[in-house]
Amino acid sequence: MESHFFNIELCKQCPLREGCYKDGAKSKSYSVSLKSREHSEQFEYEQTDDFKDHRRKRFAIEPKNSQLKNPQGLARNKTPDLKGMTLQSVMAIVAVNLKRIITLRKEETD
Repeated sequence: MESHFFNIELCKQCPLREGCYKDGAKSKSYSVSLKSREHSEQFEYEQTDDFKDHRRKRFAIEPKNSQLKNPQGLARNKTPDLKGMTLQSVMAIVAVNLKRIITLRKEETD
């Protein structure tokens, strides 16, 4: 963010002060938000239909991620290496899938 501060005495005499300067003001500043190229590109991408489709899908996926992290323990790595984390992830996914299969089987029999 870039801020500019103005001399209030000059503002009082400015021909363009109407709508800008308020009588009795003790200071005058103007702030401009500066965006980097990356921020501008991201903002433009967020306006596309492709991004909106991904956002809708994420809404459906996020509960599954939460289920893996919280009850299945994927929020914290239990081993110091990548191999152990991979195994932990696979075991958590298998456990969630088995729970889902059991739930579906129970629904079929009822």
